[in-house]
Amino acid sequence: MLAPGVLKLALSAMQCATASGVQPSRRLAVIDYSLSSNVPRLWVFDLERRTVLHEELVAHGRNSGDEVATQFSNRLGSYQTSLGLFRTTETYDGRNGYSLRMEGLEPGFNDKAYERAIVIHGAPYVDPAFIAENGRLGRSQGCPAVADGVARQVIDHLKEGQFVFSYYPDRAWLASSRYLRCNESAVAAVRSVIEGYDG
Repeated sequence: MLAPGVLKLALSAMQCATASGVQPSRRLAVIDYSLSSNVPRLWVFDLERRTVLHEELVAHGRNSGDEVATQFSNRLGSYQTSLGLFRTTETYDGRNGYSLRMEGLEPGFNDKAYERAIVIHGAPYVDPAFIAENGRLGRSQGCPAVADGVARQVIDHLKEGQFVFSYYPDRAWLASSRYLRCNESAVAAVRSVIEGYDG
């Protein structure tokens, strides 16, 4: 289940981005990497209709953790997941099939996403059967990989300039993200998350 505080942060970040000149989007994906990879932790929202289009399993990078992600990076070759606000760009067919490129909007946290080929794609290791056999979901090279059976639909809902918000209560990111500090409600939301993290 998506925590209300995480959704509030995602909406605040998106509003901050659009206020700073980024084009508004029709859809928003929120990934809560503080949750176990064994449960759905990716949600796709239709912002115009105010509906949830997807609630899915999603993989994290192999060097971010086992069942639960705890380490994040923006570095090339780190095989870790990146945090923050992303903007989707174009689709393509690559070695992982139909895939969606993303542009990281946060310097120092995810702005190397395009260069690192951090994309949304389908993967056979994103499957309940994999969890049953291995005790956890499979892991990617840093990409938010989804199940093969839903990949095309998820990608088509998110292509062409939609927002993706990747969350974890990482102190450095929460304290310095350019999109979590531009209005009072966002600052209050960040403060409550940090206080909960400290506890």
